[in-house]
Amino acid sequence: MIASVRGEVLSRGADEVVVESAGVGYRLAVSAETMRAVPKAGREVLLLSHLVMRDDAIQLYGFATDAERDLFLMLVGVQGVGPKVALAVLGGGSASELTAAIAAGDAARFQAVPGIGKRTAERIIVELREKVAGAVAEQIVVRRGTASDDPRALAHEGLVGLGFQPAEAEEMLDGVSGETPEDLLAEALRSAA
Repeated sequence: MIASVRGEVLSRGADEVVVESAGVGYRLAVSAETMRAVPKAGREVLLLSHLVMRDDAIQLYGFATDAERDLFLMLVGVQGVGPKVALAVLGGGSASELTAAIAAGDAARFQAVPGIGKRTAERIIVELREKVAGAVAEQIVVRRGTASDDPRALAHEGLVGLGFQPAEAEEMLDGVSGETPEDLLAEALRSAA
């Protein structure tokens, strides 16, 4: 498998970039978010990648960050979401914004992506919500930098950060148990689903 490609940018298209590495030009399909990180032709770039082999094609997908590649892999694991649709989803914001939208159950954000209807948007949220809840809670704790604070207060802050109203977040935390903010947040999201 090709894990990354480093080399000179030969060309940039609307949704792909060609990178020459050791005399070989690699065409990588990229999201709009990754395209913003790709420099102009003639400059060097490092893109993380994922190779998809099918009966009729071999396609290489490129990503600017590990978080984006990880989210891509989670998205293609959802029934009805192929690599092209996953790239379109990734073009809708940073990986952290998209994981927060999944954790918050923001189906409308995903329905706005061409190729995703209501059922697929809901399936993305149902299948990925628990997987991303821990990562979202971890981002909130790291951003705040106060791991010694009350776990319940941090979980409450995390839910508010995901877009829930403070009263709604308090309601979601009633009756859930856990020792860490991550556990509390995951349990609250699980019970809300």
